[in-house]
Amino acid sequence: METRSSGVLMPLSSLPSRYGIGVMGDSTKRFIDRISEMGFSYWQVLPLNPPDSYGSPYASNSAFAISLSYISPDELLKTNLICREDIERNVYYGSPYTADYEFAYVSRLEILKKAYKNIDSQWEEKITAFENENEWCKAFSLYSVLKDKFEGKAWQEWDKDLAVYEKFMENSDGYAEKARFYSFVQLIAFSQWKTIKLYANDHGVKILGDMPIYVSSDSVDSWSNRKLFDIDEITFVNRKKAGVPPDCFSADGQLWGNPIYNWDEMEKDGYKWWIDRIKSSLKLYDVVRIDHFRAFASYWAVDAGEETAKNGRWIKGPGMKLFNALKDNMGDASIVAEDLGSFGEDVVQLLEDTGFPGMRVIQFGFDPYCDSTHLPHNYSKNSIAYVGTHDNNTLLGWLWEAGENDRKFALDYCGFKGGNWGEGGYHSASCRSIIETVWRSSSVLSVISFQDMCGFGSDARMNVPGRAFGNWLFRTTDETIDMIDREYFKHINKVFKRTIY
Repeated sequence: METRSSGVLMPLSSLPSRYGIGVMGDSTKRFIDRISEMGFSYWQVLPLNPPDSYGSPYASNSAFAISLSYISPDELLKTNLICREDIERNVYYGSPYTADYEFAYVSRLEILKKAYKNIDSQWEEKITAFENENEWCKAFSLYSVLKDKFEGKAWQEWDKDLAVYEKFMENSDGYAEKARFYSFVQLIAFSQWKTIKLYANDHGVKILGDMPIYVSSDSVDSWSNRKLFDIDEITFVNRKKAGVPPDCFSADGQLWGNPIYNWDEMEKDGYKWWIDRIKSSLKLYDVVRIDHFRAFASYWAVDAGEETAKNGRWIKGPGMKLFNALKDNMGDASIVAEDLGSFGEDVVQLLEDTGFPGMRVIQFGFDPYCDSTHLPHNYSKNSIAYVGTHDNNTLLGWLWEAGENDRKFALDYCGFKGGNWGEGGYHSASCRSIIETVWRSSSVLSVISFQDMCGFGSDARMNVPGRAFGNWLFRTTDETIDMIDREYFKHINKVFKRTIY
Protein backbone atom coordinates (compact mmCIF):
# COMPACT_ATOMS: atom_id res chain seq x y z
CA MET A 1 0.00 0.00 0.00
CA GLU A 2 1.72 3.14 -1.22
CA THR A 3 -1.14 5.25 -2.62
CA ARG A 4 -3.76 6.94 -0.44
CA SER A 5 -6.94 4.96 -0.73
CA SER A 6 -10.11 3.92 1.06
CA GLY A 7 -12.08 0.78 1.69
CA VAL A 8 -15.39 -0.63 2.89
CA LEU A 9 -15.71 -3.30 5.58
CA MET A 10 -18.53 -5.61 4.59
CA PRO A 11 -18.61 -9.30 5.62
CA LEU A 12 -19.60 -11.67 2.84
CA SER A 13 -22.26 -13.10 5.15
CA SER A 14 -23.92 -9.65 5.36
CA LEU A 15 -24.44 -9.21 1.63
CA PRO A 16 -27.86 -9.59 -0.01
CA SER A 17 -28.98 -12.91 -1.41
CA ARG A 18 -32.01 -15.20 -1.58
CA TYR A 19 -30.17 -17.90 0.34
CA GLY A 20 -30.02 -17.05 4.04
CA ILE A 21 -26.62 -15.35 4.00
CA GLY A 22 -24.52 -13.58 1.40
CA VAL A 23 -23.12 -15.84 -1.33
CA MET A 24 -20.50 -15.55 -4.06
CA GLY A 25 -22.83 -14.47 -6.83
CA ASP A 26 -24.37 -11.53 -8.65
CA SER A 27 -25.31 -9.51 -5.55
CA THR A 28 -21.68 -9.60 -4.46
CA LYS A 29 -20.60 -8.33 -7.88
CA ARG A 30 -23.27 -5.64 -7.64
CA PHE A 31 -21.86 -4.51 -4.29
CA ILE A 32 -18.39 -4.34 -5.85
CA ASP A 33 -19.82 -2.18 -8.65
CA ARG A 34 -21.29 0.23 -6.12
CA ILE A 35 -18.16 0.76 -4.02
CA SER A 36 -16.06 1.06 -7.17
CA GLU A 37 -18.39 3.81 -8.42
CA MET A 38 -17.81 5.69 -5.15
CA GLY A 39 -14.04 5.61 -5.55
CA PHE A 40 -13.24 2.92 -3.00
CA SER A 41 -10.34 0.68 -3.89
CA TYR A 42 -10.53 -1.93 -1.11
CA TRP A 43 -13.22 -4.31 0.07
CA GLN A 44 -12.44 -5.79 3.48
CA VAL A 45 -14.08 -9.10 4.29
CA LEU A 46 -14.11 -11.11 7.51
CA PRO A 47 -12.65 -14.64 7.39
CA LEU A 48 -14.26 -16.90 4.79
CA ASN A 49 -13.55 -20.01 6.87
CA PRO A 50 -16.43 -22.16 8.17
CA PRO A 51 -17.92 -20.36 11.22
CA ASP A 52 -18.61 -22.00 14.57
CA SER A 53 -22.10 -22.77 15.87
CA TYR A 54 -22.52 -19.13 16.94
CA GLY A 55 -21.66 -17.81 13.47
CA SER A 56 -18.18 -16.61 14.43
CA PRO A 57 -15.61 -16.89 11.62
CA TYR A 58 -12.85 -16.42 14.22
CA ALA A 59 -13.33 -19.89 15.77
CA SER A 60 -13.28 -22.01 12.63
CA ASN A 61 -12.66 -25.73 12.27
CA SER A 62 -10.24 -25.01 9.43
CA ALA A 63 -7.57 -22.37 8.84
CA PHE A 64 -7.69 -23.00 5.09
CA ALA A 65 -11.19 -24.04 3.94
CA ILE A 66 -14.00 -21.76 2.72
CA SER A 67 -17.46 -22.17 4.23
CA LEU A 68 -19.73 -24.11 1.87
CA SER A 69 -22.59 -21.80 2.94
CA TYR A 70 -21.08 -19.02 0.80
CA ILE A 71 -21.47 -21.08 -2.38
CA SER A 72 -23.96 -19.49 -4.77
CA PRO A 73 -26.67 -21.89 -6.01
CA ASP A 74 -27.09 -19.67 -9.09
CA GLU A 75 -23.42 -20.05 -9.98
CA LEU A 76 -23.58 -23.79 -9.23
CA LEU A 77 -26.43 -24.03 -11.75
CA LYS A 78 -24.00 -22.85 -14.45
CA THR A 79 -21.97 -26.05 -13.99
CA ASN A 80 -24.98 -28.07 -15.28
CA LEU A 81 -24.67 -30.36 -12.23
CA ILE A 82 -28.04 -29.26 -10.84
CA CYS A 83 -31.30 -27.98 -12.32
CA ARG A 84 -33.28 -24.86 -11.53
CA GLU A 85 -35.82 -26.81 -9.46
CA ASP A 86 -33.00 -27.83 -7.08
CA ILE A 87 -32.36 -24.18 -6.26
CA GLU A 88 -35.83 -23.55 -4.86
CA ARG A 89 -35.10 -25.54 -1.68
CA ASN A 90 -32.20 -23.17 -1.02
CA VAL A 91 -34.37 -20.05 -1.11
CA TYR A 92 -34.74 -18.45 2.31
CA TYR A 93 -38.06 -16.92 3.31
CA GLY A 94 -37.00 -15.43 6.63
CA SER A 95 -35.81 -11.90 7.32
CA PRO A 96 -33.40 -10.45 4.75
CA TYR A 97 -31.78 -8.49 7.59
CA THR A 98 -30.60 -11.50 9.63
CA ALA A 99 -28.09 -14.20 8.67
CA ASP A 100 -29.34 -17.76 9.16
CA TYR A 101 -26.20 -19.89 9.22
CA GLU A 102 -27.95 -23.16 10.03
CA PHE A 103 -30.40 -22.85 7.13
CA ALA A 104 -27.64 -21.83 4.75
CA TYR A 105 -25.41 -24.77 5.71
CA VAL A 106 -28.10 -27.45 5.61
CA SER A 107 -29.68 -26.29 2.36
CA ARG A 108 -26.35 -25.72 0.62
CA LEU A 109 -25.07 -29.14 1.70
CA GLU A 110 -28.16 -30.77 0.20
CA ILE A 111 -27.79 -29.11 -3.18
CA LEU A 112 -24.06 -29.82 -3.31
CA LYS A 113 -24.70 -33.52 -2.68
CA LYS A 114 -27.08 -33.53 -5.64
CA ALA A 115 -24.46 -31.83 -7.78
CA TYR A 116 -21.77 -34.31 -6.74
CA LYS A 117 -23.87 -37.25 -7.91
CA ASN A 118 -23.72 -35.82 -11.45
CA ILE A 119 -19.94 -35.29 -11.81
CA ASP A 120 -18.07 -37.03 -14.61
CA SER A 121 -14.45 -38.01 -15.22
CA GLN A 122 -13.45 -34.43 -16.03
CA TRP A 123 -14.73 -33.30 -12.65
CA GLU A 124 -12.85 -36.18 -11.02
CA GLU A 125 -9.66 -34.89 -12.61
CA LYS A 126 -10.39 -31.36 -11.36
CA ILE A 127 -10.91 -32.64 -7.82
CA THR A 128 -7.64 -34.56 -7.89
CA ALA A 129 -5.78 -31.53 -9.22
CA PHE A 130 -7.31 -29.32 -6.51
CA GLU A 131 -6.28 -31.77 -3.78
CA ASN A 132 -2.75 -31.92 -5.15
CA GLU A 133 -2.49 -28.12 -5.30
CA ASN A 134 -3.88 -27.67 -1.78
CA GLU A 135 -2.07 -29.89 0.68
CA TRP A 136 -4.57 -29.17 3.47
CA CYS A 137 -7.61 -30.33 1.47
CA LYS A 138 -7.41 -34.13 1.95
CA ALA A 139 -7.11 -33.83 5.73
CA PHE A 140 -10.02 -31.38 5.83
CA SER A 141 -12.18 -33.70 3.72
CA LEU A 142 -11.42 -36.72 5.91
CA TYR A 143 -12.07 -34.66 9.04
CA SER A 144 -15.44 -33.58 7.61
CA VAL A 145 -16.44 -37.21 6.97
CA LEU A 146 -15.53 -38.17 10.54
CA LYS A 147 -17.49 -35.19 11.88
CA ASP A 148 -20.50 -36.62 10.02
CA LYS A 149 -19.81 -40.10 11.39
CA PHE A 150 -19.76 -38.84 14.98
CA GLU A 151 -22.70 -36.47 14.48
CA GLY A 152 -20.71 -33.30 14.93
CA LYS A 153 -18.77 -34.30 18.05
CA ALA A 154 -15.33 -32.76 18.57
CA TRP A 155 -12.41 -34.90 17.40
CA GLN A 156 -11.29 -35.29 21.00
CA GLU A 157 -14.47 -37.37 21.58
CA TRP A 158 -13.96 -39.73 18.64
CA ASP A 159 -12.80 -43.33 19.00
CA LYS A 160 -9.10 -43.37 19.85
CA ASP A 161 -8.06 -45.05 16.62
CA LEU A 162 -9.70 -42.20 14.70
CA ALA A 163 -8.82 -39.32 17.03
CA VAL A 164 -5.10 -40.06 16.67
CA TYR A 165 -4.50 -38.79 13.16
CA GLU A 166 -1.39 -40.86 12.51
CA LYS A 167 -3.21 -44.10 13.39
CA PHE A 168 -6.25 -43.14 11.39
CA MET A 169 -4.21 -42.47 8.26
CA GLU A 170 -2.87 -46.02 8.34
CA ASN A 171 -6.42 -47.25 7.61
CA SER A 172 -8.13 -44.28 6.01
CA ASP A 173 -8.85 -45.84 2.62
CA GLY A 174 -12.38 -46.76 3.66
CA TYR A 175 -13.22 -43.09 4.06
CA ALA A 176 -11.56 -41.81 0.89
CA GLU A 177 -14.62 -42.05 -1.39
CA LYS A 178 -16.86 -40.04 0.96
CA ALA A 179 -14.06 -37.53 1.53
CA ARG A 180 -13.94 -36.77 -2.20
CA PHE A 181 -17.31 -35.05 -1.84
CA TYR A 182 -15.86 -32.47 0.56
CA SER A 183 -12.91 -31.90 -1.75
CA PHE A 184 -15.43 -31.25 -4.53
CA VAL A 185 -17.18 -28.71 -2.27
CA GLN A 186 -13.91 -26.86 -1.66
CA LEU A 187 -13.15 -26.90 -5.39
CA ILE A 188 -16.51 -25.22 -6.04
CA ALA A 189 -16.04 -22.71 -3.23
CA PHE A 190 -12.54 -21.69 -4.29
CA SER A 191 -13.60 -21.46 -7.94
CA GLN A 192 -16.51 -19.16 -7.10
CA TRP A 193 -14.35 -16.95 -4.88
CA LYS A 194 -11.69 -16.73 -7.58
CA THR A 195 -14.36 -15.39 -9.93
CA ILE A 196 -15.38 -12.77 -7.35
CA LYS A 197 -11.80 -11.70 -6.71
CA LEU A 198 -11.03 -11.37 -10.42
CA TYR A 199 -14.23 -9.33 -10.87
CA ALA A 200 -13.24 -7.01 -8.02
CA ASN A 201 -9.71 -6.55 -9.34
CA ASP A 202 -11.01 -5.86 -12.84
CA HIS A 203 -13.15 -3.06 -11.34
CA GLY A 204 -10.26 -1.47 -9.47
CA VAL A 205 -11.09 -3.04 -6.10
CA LYS A 206 -8.60 -5.09 -4.08
CA ILE A 207 -9.66 -7.62 -1.45
CA LEU A 208 -8.42 -7.08 2.11
CA GLY A 209 -8.91 -10.43 3.80
CA ASP A 210 -8.90 -11.33 7.47
CA MET A 211 -6.93 -14.15 9.10
CA PRO A 212 -7.73 -15.24 12.66
CA ILE A 213 -4.58 -15.77 14.72
CA TYR A 214 -5.90 -19.01 16.25
CA VAL A 215 -7.93 -22.03 15.19
CA SER A 216 -10.64 -23.83 17.14
CA SER A 217 -9.82 -26.63 19.57
CA ASP A 218 -12.08 -28.78 17.43
CA SER A 219 -10.40 -28.19 14.08
CA VAL A 220 -8.82 -30.21 11.35
CA ASP A 221 -5.61 -28.27 12.04
CA SER A 222 -5.31 -29.38 15.67
CA TRP A 223 -6.40 -32.92 14.75
CA SER A 224 -4.01 -33.47 11.84
CA ASN A 225 -1.12 -31.35 13.22
CA ARG A 226 -1.44 -32.12 16.92
CA LYS A 227 2.27 -31.68 17.67
CA LEU A 228 2.11 -28.07 16.45
CA PHE A 229 -0.22 -27.18 19.34
CA ASP A 230 0.13 -27.28 23.12
CA ILE A 231 -2.18 -30.29 23.46
CA ASP A 232 -1.79 -33.21 25.88
CA GLU A 233 -0.81 -36.28 23.87
CA ILE A 234 -2.97 -38.66 25.93
CA THR A 235 -6.08 -36.69 26.92
CA PHE A 236 -6.06 -34.31 23.89
CA VAL A 237 -6.90 -31.47 26.30
CA ASN A 238 -5.35 -28.03 25.75
CA ARG A 239 -2.64 -27.50 28.34
CA LYS A 240 -3.17 -23.76 28.04
CA LYS A 241 -5.89 -21.71 26.38
CA ALA A 242 -5.75 -18.51 24.36
CA GLY A 243 -7.38 -15.24 25.30
CA VAL A 244 -6.65 -11.67 26.34
CA PRO A 245 -6.43 -10.09 29.80
CA PRO A 246 -9.10 -7.73 31.19
CA ASP A 247 -9.65 -4.66 29.00
CA CYS A 248 -12.31 -2.12 28.05
CA PHE A 249 -14.41 -4.87 26.47
CA SER A 250 -14.45 -7.25 29.46
CA ALA A 251 -13.56 -7.00 33.15
CA ASP A 252 -12.69 -10.72 33.19
CA GLY A 253 -10.73 -10.59 29.97
CA GLN A 254 -11.71 -12.81 27.07
CA LEU A 255 -11.13 -16.55 27.40
CA TRP A 256 -11.31 -17.75 23.82
CA GLY A 257 -10.30 -21.32 24.63
CA ASN A 258 -8.28 -21.89 21.45
CA PRO A 259 -5.21 -24.12 21.67
CA ILE A 260 -1.89 -22.32 22.00
CA TYR A 261 0.75 -22.93 19.32
CA ASN A 262 3.80 -25.02 20.08
CA TRP A 263 6.21 -22.48 18.61
CA ASP A 264 9.31 -24.54 19.40
CA GLU A 265 7.92 -27.40 17.32
CA MET A 266 6.88 -25.05 14.52
CA GLU A 267 10.38 -23.62 14.33
CA LYS A 268 11.85 -27.07 13.56
CA ASP A 269 10.48 -27.10 9.99
CA GLY A 270 10.86 -23.38 9.40
CA TYR A 271 7.26 -22.52 10.34
CA LYS A 272 5.92 -24.41 7.32
CA TRP A 273 2.30 -24.48 8.56
CA TRP A 274 2.23 -20.71 8.94
CA ILE A 275 3.96 -20.08 5.64
CA ASP A 276 1.49 -22.38 3.87
CA ARG A 277 -1.39 -20.59 5.57
CA ILE A 278 -0.24 -17.12 4.56
CA LYS A 279 0.51 -18.26 1.01
CA SER A 280 -2.98 -19.75 0.75
CA SER A 281 -4.55 -16.55 2.09
CA LEU A 282 -2.67 -14.40 -0.41
CA LYS A 283 -4.22 -16.47 -3.20
CA LEU A 284 -7.65 -15.55 -1.85
CA TYR A 285 -6.90 -11.91 -1.05
CA ASP A 286 -4.69 -9.09 -2.27
CA VAL A 287 -3.80 -8.10 1.29
CA VAL A 288 -4.15 -10.11 4.52
CA ARG A 289 -4.99 -8.59 7.90
CA ILE A 290 -3.74 -10.88 10.69
CA ASP A 291 -6.06 -10.64 13.67
CA HIS A 292 -4.44 -10.34 17.14
CA PHE A 293 -1.01 -9.82 15.59
CA ARG A 294 0.45 -9.00 18.99
CA ALA A 295 0.49 -12.74 19.81
CA PHE A 296 3.52 -13.10 17.53
CA ALA A 297 5.40 -10.83 19.95
CA SER A 298 3.89 -12.28 23.14
CA TYR A 299 0.62 -14.05 23.83
CA TRP A 300 -1.70 -14.40 26.81
CA ALA A 301 -1.82 -18.02 28.00
CA VAL A 302 -4.36 -19.24 30.56
CA ASP A 303 -4.14 -22.59 32.37
CA ALA A 304 -6.71 -25.14 31.26
CA GLY A 305 -8.62 -25.14 34.55
CA GLU A 306 -9.31 -21.41 34.66
CA GLU A 307 -12.84 -20.16 34.01
CA THR A 308 -11.87 -16.59 33.08
CA ALA A 309 -8.87 -14.99 31.38
CA LYS A 310 -7.84 -13.02 34.49
CA ASN A 311 -5.14 -15.39 35.69
CA GLY A 312 -2.99 -15.79 32.62
CA ARG A 313 0.54 -14.74 31.76
CA TRP A 314 2.40 -13.30 28.81
CA ILE A 315 4.67 -15.74 26.98
CA LYS A 316 7.15 -14.71 24.31
CA GLY A 317 6.08 -15.48 20.74
CA PRO A 318 8.21 -16.31 17.69
CA GLY A 319 8.75 -12.67 16.75
CA MET A 320 10.92 -11.99 13.72
CA LYS A 321 12.03 -15.62 13.40
CA LEU A 322 8.68 -16.40 11.79
CA PHE A 323 8.62 -13.36 9.52
CA ASN A 324 12.24 -13.79 8.45
CA ALA A 325 11.35 -17.36 7.45
CA LEU A 326 8.30 -16.03 5.58
CA LYS A 327 10.39 -13.45 3.72
CA ASP A 328 13.03 -16.03 2.80
CA ASN A 329 10.29 -18.24 1.38
CA MET A 330 8.09 -15.76 -0.49
CA GLY A 331 9.63 -12.29 -0.33
CA ASP A 332 7.63 -9.31 0.86
CA ALA A 333 4.10 -10.26 1.84
CA SER A 334 1.13 -7.87 1.78
CA ILE A 335 0.15 -8.05 5.46
CA VAL A 336 -1.68 -5.69 7.81
CA ALA A 337 -1.10 -6.15 11.53
CA GLU A 338 -4.10 -5.90 13.85
CA ASP A 339 -2.20 -4.40 16.79
CA LEU A 340 -5.14 -3.31 18.94
CA GLY A 341 -5.82 -4.17 22.57
CA SER A 342 -3.06 -4.94 25.07
CA PHE A 343 0.07 -3.20 23.90
CA GLY A 344 3.75 -3.37 24.82
CA GLU A 345 7.23 -2.48 23.64
CA ASP A 346 7.64 -5.94 22.12
CA VAL A 347 4.68 -5.32 19.80
CA VAL A 348 5.99 -1.88 18.85
CA GLN A 349 9.38 -3.36 18.03
CA LEU A 350 7.90 -6.23 16.00
CA LEU A 351 5.80 -3.84 13.93
CA GLU A 352 8.84 -1.69 13.27
CA ASP A 353 10.96 -4.69 12.32
CA THR A 354 8.36 -6.18 9.96
CA GLY A 355 7.38 -2.85 8.44
CA PHE A 356 3.73 -3.95 8.35
CA PRO A 357 1.10 -1.22 8.74
CA GLY A 358 -0.79 -1.30 12.03
CA MET A 359 -4.33 -0.17 12.80
CA ARG A 360 -5.91 2.89 14.36
CA VAL A 361 -9.59 3.16 15.37
CA ILE A 362 -10.93 6.64 15.99
CA GLN A 363 -13.53 5.45 18.51
CA PHE A 364 -10.70 4.35 20.83
CA GLY A 365 -9.25 7.85 20.74
CA PHE A 366 -12.20 9.76 22.14
CA ASP A 367 -10.86 10.28 25.65
CA PRO A 368 -10.73 14.00 26.51
CA TYR A 369 -8.05 13.39 29.14
CA CYS A 370 -5.28 11.86 27.03
CA ASP A 371 -3.54 12.31 23.69
CA SER A 372 -4.38 8.87 22.33
CA THR A 373 -2.52 7.19 19.48
CA HIS A 374 -5.99 6.57 18.07
CA LEU A 375 -6.62 10.29 17.47
CA PRO A 376 -6.03 11.03 13.77
CA HIS A 377 -3.44 13.77 14.34
CA ASN A 378 -1.18 10.98 15.67
CA TYR A 379 -1.63 8.57 12.75
CA SER A 380 1.44 7.64 10.76
CA LYS A 381 1.29 7.15 7.01
CA ASN A 382 2.06 3.44 7.46
CA SER A 383 -1.24 2.66 9.17
CA ILE A 384 -4.83 1.72 8.41
CA ALA A 385 -7.37 4.17 9.84
CA TYR A 386 -10.73 2.71 10.83
CA VAL A 387 -13.97 4.49 11.57
CA GLY A 388 -14.81 1.25 13.43
CA THR A 389 -14.10 -2.47 13.15
CA HIS A 390 -16.46 -5.45 13.32
CA ASP A 391 -15.88 -5.44 17.12
CA ASN A 392 -16.88 -1.79 17.59
CA ASN A 393 -20.28 -0.27 18.05
CA THR A 394 -21.55 1.66 15.05
CA LEU A 395 -20.69 5.37 15.03
CA LEU A 396 -24.26 6.38 15.81
CA GLY A 397 -24.52 3.68 18.48
CA TRP A 398 -21.30 4.93 20.09
CA LEU A 399 -22.54 8.53 20.12
CA TRP A 400 -25.73 7.50 21.89
CA GLU A 401 -24.01 5.25 24.44
CA ALA A 402 -20.90 7.36 25.17
CA GLY A 403 -20.57 9.50 28.28
CA GLU A 404 -21.38 13.17 27.83
CA ASN A 405 -17.75 14.32 28.16
CA ASP A 406 -16.47 11.73 25.68
CA ARG A 407 -19.19 12.55 23.16
CA LYS A 408 -18.60 16.31 23.46
CA PHE A 409 -14.87 15.81 22.97
CA ALA A 410 -15.46 13.60 19.91
CA LEU A 411 -17.80 16.09 18.27
CA ASP A 412 -15.54 19.07 19.08
CA TYR A 413 -12.45 17.22 17.81
CA CYS A 414 -14.20 16.35 14.57
CA GLY A 415 -15.55 19.84 13.99
CA PHE A 416 -19.23 19.04 14.32
CA LYS A 417 -20.99 22.34 13.60
CA GLY A 418 -24.05 21.80 15.74
CA GLY A 419 -27.54 20.50 15.22
CA ASN A 420 -28.90 17.17 16.31
CA TRP A 421 -25.92 14.90 17.00
CA GLY A 422 -28.26 11.95 17.61
CA GLU A 423 -29.78 11.97 14.14
CA GLY A 424 -28.64 8.97 12.14
CA GLY A 425 -29.34 7.78 8.64
CA TYR A 426 -27.63 8.17 5.30
CA HIS A 427 -26.97 11.91 5.77
CA SER A 428 -26.12 11.98 9.48
CA ALA A 429 -24.12 15.19 10.10
CA SER A 430 -22.47 13.91 13.28
CA CYS A 431 -21.36 10.66 11.66
CA ARG A 432 -20.05 12.53 8.63
CA SER A 433 -17.93 14.83 10.79
CA ILE A 434 -16.17 11.76 12.27
CA ILE A 435 -15.86 10.00 8.93
CA GLU A 436 -14.24 13.05 7.30
CA THR A 437 -11.80 13.36 10.21
CA VAL A 438 -10.60 9.82 9.51
CA TRP A 439 -10.44 10.53 5.77
CA ARG A 440 -8.23 13.59 6.41
CA SER A 441 -5.67 11.55 8.36
CA SER A 442 -2.23 10.66 7.06
CA SER A 443 -3.00 6.92 7.06
CA VAL A 444 -2.39 5.34 3.69
CA LEU A 445 -5.75 3.53 3.87
CA SER A 446 -8.98 4.54 5.59
CA VAL A 447 -11.77 1.98 6.11
CA ILE A 448 -15.44 2.39 6.97
CA SER A 449 -17.96 -0.32 7.84
CA PHE A 450 -21.06 -0.57 5.69
CA GLN A 451 -23.27 0.18 8.72
CA ASP A 452 -21.51 3.52 9.27
CA MET A 453 -21.99 4.42 5.61
CA CYS A 454 -25.71 4.11 6.33
CA GLY A 455 -25.68 5.86 9.72
CA PHE A 456 -27.19 2.83 11.45
CA GLY A 457 -27.54 2.48 15.22
CA SER A 458 -26.25 -0.16 17.61
CA ASP A 459 -28.92 -2.66 16.52
CA ALA A 460 -26.84 -3.12 13.36
CA ARG A 461 -23.65 -3.92 15.28
CA MET A 462 -21.80 -7.01 14.02
CA ASN A 463 -20.13 -8.28 17.19
CA VAL A 464 -19.90 -7.56 20.91
CA PRO A 465 -16.63 -9.15 22.16
CA GLY A 466 -17.12 -11.48 25.10
CA ARG A 467 -20.82 -12.08 24.30
CA ALA A 468 -21.57 -15.61 23.10
CA PHE A 469 -24.99 -15.07 21.50
CA GLY A 470 -26.52 -12.54 19.14
CA ASN A 471 -23.42 -11.75 17.09
CA TRP A 472 -22.54 -12.03 13.37
CA LEU A 473 -26.19 -11.68 12.31
CA PHE A 474 -26.31 -8.38 10.42
CA ARG A 475 -27.44 -8.54 6.79
CA THR A 476 -28.60 -6.00 4.28
CA THR A 477 -30.46 -5.72 0.99
CA ASP A 478 -29.80 -4.39 -2.48
CA GLU A 479 -32.29 -1.60 -1.79
CA THR A 480 -30.34 -0.50 1.30
CA ILE A 481 -27.08 -0.46 -0.63
CA ASP A 482 -28.70 1.69 -3.31
CA MET A 483 -29.86 4.22 -0.69
CA ILE A 484 -26.29 5.09 0.32
CA ASP A 485 -25.34 8.64 -0.70
CA ARG A 486 -22.90 7.60 -3.41
CA GLU A 487 -22.13 11.17 -4.45
CA TYR A 488 -21.04 12.02 -0.90
CA PHE A 489 -18.52 9.17 -0.66
CA LYS A 490 -17.32 9.81 -4.18
CA HIS A 491 -16.77 13.44 -3.13
CA ILE A 492 -14.80 12.77 0.07
CA ASN A 493 -12.67 10.14 -1.66
CA LYS A 494 -11.79 12.71 -4.29
CA VAL A 495 -11.29 15.67 -1.93
CA PHE A 496 -9.07 13.76 0.48
CA LYS A 497 -7.11 12.14 -2.37
CA ARG A 498 -8.31 8.60 -1.68
CA THR A 499 -10.04 7.95 -4.97
CA ILE A 500 -9.08 5.27 -7.45
CA TYR A 501 -9.70 7.65 -10.35
